[in-house]
Amino acid sequence: MKATLTSKGQITIPLPIRNKFHLKPGDVLEFDETAPFLKATKTISPEAWAKFGKQWTDPFPGMDVEAVLDELRGPVELPPVSPRP
Repeated sequence: MKATLTSKGQITIPLPIRNKFHLKPGDVLEFDETAPFLKATKTISPEAWAKFGKQWTDPFPGMDVEAVLDELRGPVELPPVSPRP
């Protein structure tokens, strides 16, 4: 796909790219001037970051890592250790 830069420094992002990255009017793109190629990233608003994870709850409250692993995979039985000669 191609896009042409206008005399005002504007481009139209092709529709398949806009759809793929869920870009809509008003979205802000940030350009990485240190990249060796043209790189734009959709920014996330501070409001969206503030909402992120607000409703998350621990699915294994009060359990340590070993207990969570046992819950997820079942208890693990290790083979007996044979003595070294």
